[in-house]
Amino acid sequence: MAENIIGLKSVRELLGLNFFIPDYQRGYRWTAQQVEDLLNDIKDFKSNNLQNYQFYCVQPLVVRMMSDNETSEKNLGEGIWYEVIDGQQRLTTIYLILRALKEELNKKHFPQLYSLKYQRNNKVESFFENPQIDDSEIDLYHISNAYTTVESWIGKYWDFDTKLLETLISCDMDEDGRDKANNVRFIWYESVNENPIKVFTRLNIGKISLTNAELIKAMMLNRHNFTKKSISDITLRQQEIASEWDAIEYQLQKDEFWLFLNKPGYENPTRIDYIFNLMCENNILHLGEEIYEQIGNDKDRVFRYFYEYFKLRNSDLNACWGKVKRYFNTFKEWYDDIYLYHYIGFLISQGSDAYTLSEKWDRSSTKSSFIDDLKKQIREIVTKIPLCYQYDEDGKDKWKCRPILLFHNIQTVINSNIAQKENDKYKLAVFYKFPFHLYKLEGWDVEHINSNTINPEGDSATRKEWLTNIYLSLSAESQEKIKEYFTITNEQKKETIYSEIKSLIPSINDWSQEEKNQIWNYTLLDSSTNRGYGNAIFSAKRRIIIGKDKGELLKIPKITAEGLVMVDANKGKSSFVPPCTKNVFLKYYSPSVSENNYWTIPDAKYYLADIKHCIQQLSKPTTIEKENHGDK
Repeated sequence: MAENIIGLKSVRELLGLNFFIPDYQRGYRWTAQQVEDLLNDIKDFKSNNLQNYQFYCVQPLVVRMMSDNETSEKNLGEGIWYEVIDGQQRLTTIYLILRALKEELNKKHFPQLYSLKYQRNNKVESFFENPQIDDSEIDLYHISNAYTTVESWIGKYWDFDTKLLETLISCDMDEDGRDKANNVRFIWYESVNENPIKVFTRLNIGKISLTNAELIKAMMLNRHNFTKKSISDITLRQQEIASEWDAIEYQLQKDEFWLFLNKPGYENPTRIDYIFNLMCENNILHLGEEIYEQIGNDKDRVFRYFYEYFKLRNSDLNACWGKVKRYFNTFKEWYDDIYLYHYIGFLISQGSDAYTLSEKWDRSSTKSSFIDDLKKQIREIVTKIPLCYQYDEDGKDKWKCRPILLFHNIQTVINSNIAQKENDKYKLAVFYKFPFHLYKLEGWDVEHINSNTINPEGDSATRKEWLTNIYLSLSAESQEKIKEYFTITNEQKKETIYSEIKSLIPSINDWSQEEKNQIWNYTLLDSSTNRGYGNAIFSAKRRIIIGKDKGELLKIPKITAEGLVMVDANKGKSSFVPPCTKNVFLKYYSPSVSENNYWTIPDAKYYLADIKHCIQQLSKPTTIEKENHGDK
């Protein structure tokens, strides 16, 4: 089984090699700014207080060794040739820099550069031999422009040319075969038995570059990491690791799993990088302090971390891969457990990191003791703001209660699962999970339940909805007045009817502004729904939220001379409605409901009592029937 070759190659190691740029690639297109950026980066690197082994890392150079038949067919001449699949822009730019420093190279007895042959334009090679400004063709224009930029830059920083050349071609091997020089190195990715055009298409047309994970995978599965085994045993083990790798990546690609552990916005196409990043940042493979400090801080840091590990004489593939699996299996066990999923998901949403939690997990003797520790951490968060806290009337600080409201939802889901599990009818480990992925992907607001406006029924549309909602609860005489309201056009008469009906309703909704700005009048809602109803009355909010949950646009029933006429709902966009938000507008917390049009003080008290009850559950020790703590 042929495997791809992964490693690092300094520019010095490229001297004397032959590279073929096939015609399926576009020509050289770097701008003067891009060339200057590369030169400035190298200068900045060299200007640092560098220690041995630190180097400037260039993006992957993806190549394929060509067969003798291929080199013969293309008249490439003798020697080993590499087809460049990706990285030709940087490879050509480095070549142009070396070409501009050719006199200095000759002084150091480095007469030979690496060779570049472009299938699409053989005039480029003539330019390399005798650089002259040439804008007769687009390829020559860009290459000559880049070369002029290099010469101008070297002229500007004339006192740096020796250091620039030194950074490009220096090499200083220690007794273990490690290069100590502060030089420029490519990540070298040699593709074996892969269709080069398909690889090029994936890396360029789709704009999907090689990730650290893909580079690590190629390096990890290298046959040299499998010691004292037969070819068949090595092949089998490679297939096992590759299969396990794919299974881990498949699970991490699921947003409901990924966003349980992470924030949105991760752009890498592969997600197993998350575990490799975690291992690198915490030096899980125990690289020596000197080596660990030398791996740098750029985006290729993680690859270099594993590269250095597998260069060690005592590196152990099975131990390394075992640590990757251990972290994944820990995350998977958390995800599958009702308590761990919700409590850890909450803590991560509040800024905790999975690595620190995994360390505590490993140190815990039992699952229940670990859960109790999670509950203690959560209790510290949700009790920072007292439940009686008076929030600003303008709502500027209501975000402070978001953790409490989120926790209320999470503990409610846990309680629901426990209740369902106790019912033998449902043989499910987890009946329902709080969807952290939806919570994180949608913007969330802390919203007033009872409108924060002084007169929420001040406009015509709101009055119509209010009158419609109370229609069925009134006497026949009052219903006739409401019918009249909807059929007449005289605004003064409408105002009189509205005032008469309003006087029939007890003043159960007289909230002070202070009462309106306490947690018993707040709930979580996605920002799009919140913007959709603004300061609507309770009954309107209830209608909109139920519609969002059902994926329907619930219309207000019409009142005609014949009475109440129901109106069919339209198809709408569904949204995730948190369970406690849904419970609020269904008046789930109130043991008896006498008024559906308003969120009343008694309703709010029952709601607050449920929040208190959920927080109190954090102080109770956890009892689990089966203490299954990983492999312990």
